[in-house]
Amino acid sequence: MAVKKVTVTLPGELVEALGVAAKEDGVPLSRLVASAAESELRRRVGRRLVADWQDEHGAFTLEELAAVRAEMAAADAEAFGVSRSAVA
Repeated sequence: MAVKKVTVTLPGELVEALGVAAKEDGVPLSRLVASAAESELRRRVGRRLVADWQDEHGAFTLEELAAVRAEMAAADAEAFGVSRSAVA
């Protein structure tokens, strides 16, 4: 992937916190910022897909939302080694 140097203006406290996080992860600050930007773009695509689906099929019901939240919590618990009773 080609890279392009850009200049952005951020609050000083945010830059300091990002620098600490990058150092903790052992990655350059630019890689941490790029990863955050990529995550935001993926979230935007996901929100657009959900909105398009709901435009076509109607809004999700409370039951559907609860089922998805439970499924996501179970997947998180499995991924992070947390017992399911701790999640519930």
